Amino acid sequence: MKEGSIDFRLNGKDIKYDGSPLKRLLDVLREDFELTGPKEGCGEGECGACSVFMDGKLVNSCMVPMGSVVGREITTIEAFSETEKGKCLVDAFADAGAVQCGFCTPGMVMASEKVLEQNANPEMDEIRRGLSGNLCRCTGYDMIVDAVKLAAKRGKGLW
Repeated sequence: MKEGSIDFRLNGKDIKYDGSPLKRLLDVLREDFELTGPKEGCGEGECGACSVFMDGKLVNSCMVPMGSVVGREITTIEAFSETEKGKCLVDAFADAGAVQCGFCTPGMVMASEKVLEQNANPEMDEIRRGLSGNLCRCTGYDMIVDAVKLAAKRGKGLW
């Protein structure tokens, strides 16, 4: 594929990317825009460390070629964490002890938003199912589930 201009919105701003349409969104976010929240974990769309919102949908940015980003709205943890919902989730993760090494945290927070968007007061099994596409090697997941429950409680009316 030929290099060309790719126009899209990134964290609320109109962006023009001039580069390969085959380059991964994850690499463009990290290398071209210095947004280091999305992480390269597996590079195969299995771990969720690179999760971002594309047109409001949770996607693994390591699996998204730039050619498919044309005209799309991309939101990373950097922008989401500045919203009221994002702040509520980030604080709940900290208060519940759901952050250890921190590598998976941005993706977990993004996935947690989608869990709460679907159900503002989810049961434990709903949270676990909603976070199943995100891997964590440190916490054992219980504290992450607790963080989502805490965010749901504190954020009444946000979701």
